Amino acid sequence: MPNTDRITTVDRTEILKRFLVTLVCLIFFEVTSFMIQLSVLFQYGYLLIAKKRSEPLRNFTNNLSQYGYRIMRYATLNENLRPFPFNQFPGDSECEPPVKQVQFK
Repeated sequence: MPNTDRITTVDRTEILKRFLVTLVCLIFFEVTSFMIQLSVLFQYGYLLIAKKRSEPLRNFTNNLSQYGYRIMRYATLNENLRPFPFNQFPGDSECEPPVKQVQFK
């Protein structure tokens, strides 16, 4: 099995800077995760009461989940683009669109 580890030529201070940015991003990830959990509870409560879903909330949580995905890719060293607040928040064009019809089977 070939060795796929790559030795980096980056200075240790650059590694430390990325690590500190990653720590900040992971704090944002925890806040994002909590916001998604609250949104899920609200969405189901709204669905039970109004018998329809909140489209603005669905779009917002779709963007939040894309943001969480970007944070995890950055934190796990699979992406170099820094996530929000160091870059722009993911927009609708960067996210998969929500499904048209939600099924409860």
